[in-house]
Amino acid sequence: MNLRIFILAIFFSCTSFAQKDNNRAVIDSIMLYLKHSNSNASNVEFRLKNAIRAKTLSEQYDLDSLKLKSYLVLSSVYFDSNRDYHFSHLKTKYNNTMFLKDNHKALKLSAKLNDSVSLAETNKNLGYYFYNKSIDSAYYYDYKAEKLYSALNDNFNTAVVLLDIALLQQDDKDYTGSEITSIRGISLLDQLDESNEVIRYKSYFYNNLGILFKELSQFDESIKYNLKAIDLKKRLKDNNDYLIDDQINNLANVYKSSKDYNLAIKYYNEIFENKNLRLERPDFYAVVLDNYAHTLFLSKNYEQLPGLFLKALRICDSIGDSYKTIVINQHLAKYYHFKNQKDSAKYYAYRAKDIAYPKYTDDLLESYSVLAEVEEDSIAVKYYSEYIKLNDSLLKHERSIRNKFTRIQYETDKIEEENIKIARERMWLLITSIVLIISSFLIYIVITQRNKNKELKFIQKQQEANEEIYNLMLNQNESVEEARTLEKKRISQELHDGILGRLFGTRLSLDSLNMGTTPDAIKTRGQYINELKTIEHDIRKVSHELNTDFVAGSGFVDIINTLVETQTAVYNLKYKIDHDGTINWDEISNKNKIHIYRIVQESLHNIYKHANAKKIKISFKLKNDVICLLIVDDGSGFDVSKGKSGIGLKNINSRIKEINGTLNIASEKNKGTTIKINIPT
Repeated sequence: MNLRIFILAIFFSCTSFAQKDNNRAVIDSIMLYLKHSNSNASNVEFRLKNAIRAKTLSEQYDLDSLKLKSYLVLSSVYFDSNRDYHFSHLKTKYNNTMFLKDNHKALKLSAKLNDSVSLAETNKNLGYYFYNKSIDSAYYYDYKAEKLYSALNDNFNTAVVLLDIALLQQDDKDYTGSEITSIRGISLLDQLDESNEVIRYKSYFYNNLGILFKELSQFDESIKYNLKAIDLKKRLKDNNDYLIDDQINNLANVYKSSKDYNLAIKYYNEIFENKNLRLERPDFYAVVLDNYAHTLFLSKNYEQLPGLFLKALRICDSIGDSYKTIVINQHLAKYYHFKNQKDSAKYYAYRAKDIAYPKYTDDLLESYSVLAEVEEDSIAVKYYSEYIKLNDSLLKHERSIRNKFTRIQYETDKIEEENIKIARERMWLLITSIVLIISSFLIYIVITQRNKNKELKFIQKQQEANEEIYNLMLNQNESVEEARTLEKKRISQELHDGILGRLFGTRLSLDSLNMGTTPDAIKTRGQYINELKTIEHDIRKVSHELNTDFVAGSGFVDIINTLVETQTAVYNLKYKIDHDGTINWDEISNKNKIHIYRIVQESLHNIYKHANAKKIKISFKLKNDVICLLIVDDGSGFDVSKGKSGIGLKNINSRIKEINGTLNIASEKNKGTTIKINIPT
């Protein structure tokens, strides 16, 4: 036996070590896949393959922390692949639906593991994802991420999320809200060391402020913030020529809007100094070319027009970028309208409108304005009306979304310090008030509970007294019944030993006189003798009945019979009742008999009230020391699953539980109901 136990112990130890080694190997594999999928890996496709492997393996072995890491790494790769058009084919391997599912799994896991950092990052990822898909969803997740990062005192990531919020506000034309959010983001970044990423995000905030103030026609402020953004982007360590070019284009656009066309042309030409721009960034080159051509048009320099516009249009068409052609077509329409070439003007105006409708509402609004300008008479009026209608709709939308984010968060930081002193004073008052309220509440609970206990004790004593009185009445009834039985025995003995004896003697005497020979005498004596025989038979019968004990419990049976007879007469029902003579009701407790009586009474009432029955059958049988009560009616029946909530059945159930019985109800519509109740003796 000891050897067997020793062998089993060695087996389980080896199994345990093998499992641990296996788990260790799995964890090591997942960690290796995650390492290969980080941002320093060679390419996005390689990273994506390893991230998917890490996710699959961690889910297979249900390793929560590694599953969470895999989901977050996959999100990072997903955004990198979407930013890099060279890897657009990877979307088929990890699509939007998978991204959403994995990030929602990450939300649950983060909450389960109480990982605030991962929870914040997941919300930030979902905010990025919904940026161009659903503004409301993007707001929702960005707001949650910002709150979590603020609670973690992570200023950098808080600022990163605030940038998304500011851009959403700018897109929704909530310029004031976007300005406040941008300033708050810059103030958070100012508290950090100037790393490359901090400088990068500062430049993004200043770029957003430059766009905001341009839209508000505050051109000096816009120029100031654009110049700050350019300066910051020039300080970045990596090759960021494309970022600088974007910012210079924004600055040139501000000068164009402020009608300083010479400076605008100067900055556009600065961008064109990059001879590889058309090959490297054809979409951006087309935009700058259109801006440059439009500036020439506004400055009344028409020598290179409309060639530059058409060149920009051809480039967009060649790369399949229809969106950027909207503005170019609008500019061409205005140019040809200026040149009084009406057909060409209308062609490009309608082309801009068709591309803008219905998705790009701002561009569609401008297209309606251009059409109202180039068209004539009623058609011009029609598009002017469309312009007014759409403009009113956009203004209404802008007003409806301006309060999505609080505009006073930035100001509350300044007020917060002043409120600290007042908050401390109020704190003690609040604590004192809370203590008093709690104390009063506890005292109230104690007093109420005492009163309830007293009330319950009184009810309990009252119930005990009622039960005692009822038992005394039953005992009294039993004593009366016992006295009646004794009296019956006494009368029986008296009849048998006295009267019956004398009558027997008289019969013998008359029998002896029967020797008379006259017919009348014989007839008379015969009549007397027969009469005496009849009396003797009757007395013997009465004596026998009086001397025989009543069936045990016949009193309770009579009570039940009386109940059924009375109730069915009132309810106009036909009944049949069967009693099993083997049930000794005297041995059944008073409590059980009371409940049985009430159950029968309640059942009869329910049948009358709900069943519309004509006949009922009630039977009592004894099986294996269990009283089986069966009540059957031929009524309309009911749905047992719904009917159990009725007051009548609740009362019956309550009584059956009191006597440890069981209840079974079978019923069908228009086929009646059968109630089976088993009661232990």
